[in-house]
Amino acid sequence: MFGTILSVIQLICAVLLIAVILLQQKGSGLGAAFGGSAAVYTTRRGIDRILFQFTIVVAVLFFAVSLAIVMI
Repeated sequence: MFGTILSVIQLICAVLLIAVILLQQKGSGLGAAFGGSAAVYTTRRGIDRILFQFTIVVAVLFFAVSLAIVMI
């Protein structure tokens, strides 16, 4: 029962993590995917910073749930 709940939580975290990472995409085109962007480093502001912090939280939660599933 507990393992099933953890699996559902892990699935939700995985979908959220994918969505948040896809929302953060800055560059467009294939060149930007391989580091071809010549953009100057800027600080994160507004929604970009919130998405970045939310990504870290969801990734850590996903990792913790994955470890808990392995331990069970």
